[in-house]
Parts: sequence; C-alpha cells; structure tokens
Amino acid sequence: MLYKDAVKPAFAATAEGSSTVDPDEIARFSRLAEEWWKPDGAFKLVHAFNAARVRYLCDRLPALVGRDPLANLPLAGLEIIDVGCGAGIVTEPLSRLGAKTLGIDAAERNVLVAADHARKQGADVSYRHALPEDIAAENEQADIVLTLEVVEHVADLTRFIGHVAALVRPGGILVIGTLNRTPISFVKAIIGAEYILGWLPRGTHDWRRFVKPAELQTLLAPHRFMPVETVAVELNPLTMRWRIGGRPSTNYLQIYRRMP
Repeated sequence: MLYKDAVKPAFAATAEGSSTVDPDEIARFSRLAEEWWKPDGAFKLVHAFNAARVRYLCDRLPALVGRDPLANLPLAGLEIIDVGCGAGIVTEPLSRLGAKTLGIDAAERNVLVAADHARKQGADVSYRHALPEDIAAENEQADIVLTLEVVEHVADLTRFIGHVAALVRPGGILVIGTLNRTPISFVKAIIGAEYILGWLPRGTHDWRRFVKPAELQTLLAPHRFMPVETVAVELNPLTMRWRIGGRPSTNYLQIYRRMP
C-alpha cells in the first residue's frame, strides 16, 4: 500500500479541514529543489552535515531494531517512511539498507527531483507528494519513521507530531532531527550560517520555530513514545568536520520507541 504510486501529486485535508503545511515554507524549498544534490550548490553545507548523520543512522537504526549493522541488508523485511524527505538525500542512502523505503514531501518539486535521482542511481526507493496526515489517513505504518529538519518548518507542530506518531508501528522507531532553540543556535544557525558565512540561503530558518528536546518529548508522551537517546550533530570549527556527539545546543537527533 505504501508503494502503490512512485509520485502521487495529491494532498488530503486533515479532519479539521486544514493541513500542517506552511505554504511560505513549501514555496521556499520548492524554489531550491534543484540545489539539493549539487555538492557546491545552495545546500553544500548540508551535504557534509548529512554525511555524518547518514553514517550514524546506518549504524544505529539496525541495532535499535535488533539487526546486525554489518549485515549486507540489515533492514531487509522492514519498512521506512521519511517524512519531509526533500530531494531524498537521506531517504536514498537509507534505502540501501534493504528496507522498503518511502519518502514523502509537501513540495511536489522536491519529490520529482528525488524520484529522478533515485531512477538514475538505480535506488529501490519510492516517493509520494503527500503529507503525513495523508499517509496516516490510509492507516499505513512503518517500522522506522524519520522526520529530519522538518518540525521547525511546519504550521502546527502539535498536530504534525501527532500525524507522524501515527505512522510508527507499536515497537517501532521514530527519529526526529531539528535545531534546539538556544542562544547558541541563534548565533550559529542564523547569524553565522545564513548571514555571515552564507552556508545556507538567508531566511532558511526562523529561530523562534526551533524546538527544544524536552518540548518534543512532551508532545510525544501522549502517543506512548519513550525517548531512547538525544545526540548532537556538531561541527568542529578546527577541522570543519561534522560529528555525532557533544551537547545538543544546536543541531540534534532525537530517537524514540513507540510502546506496544
């Protein structure tokens, strides 16, 4: 059911009659869709950041579901949904772990770019132009659900988290990647990355929408999610290399397990 359409250009309204999408955010990222896979494009910083994040996930996710990370296809027989997949820079490499992998995004242009890149690379991954509430309305669930660098861009965080939570099977894993709302993150992610160094297009982020780890935990608790770990994704200013570790004062990954 999850994979019946490679690209499905349709949205479904939520039960409340509106969606969790912020149209301004979708328009901004749609304009940048072609930049995602360019190593020296608008998101060149994201590629180095993403490489560290993907290495960590490729090692950690199999262990969390009781699989050997060193196996040829450690997630074979499982299902993954990447919510807010962009052009697939996380979805595509994770699909190579063997799970049936679906990436969904609210920006149709992102999905088209992702599907085209996957086709050229021979990657076994599906994409849909859809929202998490669309997939949840179809009663679809997966063993692993990710939503990376998305929660700080949605119109209604509480409802978005509820829709994403519904996609995780009991006993399954949820991974959220976002930015912590701290003074340090304002200096690094807004002033530094966007205005001084130009690593990201100006206006990519709104610091007021950054989310503290404790806030995510509060939102997920009613859905029977227990925190597993919170790890920072940190840039070493001396080596200019990204690593997993340290205090999550700026970028972080938070992993949860849904209780049966």
